[in-house]
Amino acid sequence: MQVKDMSKISEKFVRRTAQAGPDYEAGVLNPRVGWAAATRAAEPNYDRGVQAAIAKKRFGAGVTRAGTAKYQEGARVKGVARYPAGVAAGAGNYAAGFEPFRAALSGVTLPPRRARRDPGNINRVAAVVQAMVKTAEARGS
Repeated sequence: MQVKDMSKISEKFVRRTAQAGPDYEAGVLNPRVGWAAATRAAEPNYDRGVQAAIAKKRFGAGVTRAGTAKYQEGARVKGVARYPAGVAAGAGNYAAGFEPFRAALSGVTLPPRRARRDPGNINRVAAVVQAMVKTAEARGS
């Protein structure tokens, strides 16, 4: 079977994908099945897939295959440009997600501070941890 050269396949993929933004948006806004419903329905498949990947140690194998250099190159080339815009776009979600934890922190009464290196100071940390765990569990996370 005759197959095109990989450089030609890759170039065509990039060229065509660069023009597909409107199609992508239309698909996101008008799906055949809503994202949440489809994702919930796929949970058993997700569970099986993750368990199979764990059993076959695929996570570590993928990390080894990619290596640090691939991660750094992708983060440098894509991440540096996208990170600020992504954070800005998610500011409202960040605020909404963190607000219950901020409120819980503001309600924590810390035990008195003890002398430096006093093991009792860990109780101050424990009060914060307990508030965060209680908040996370109340949110179902």
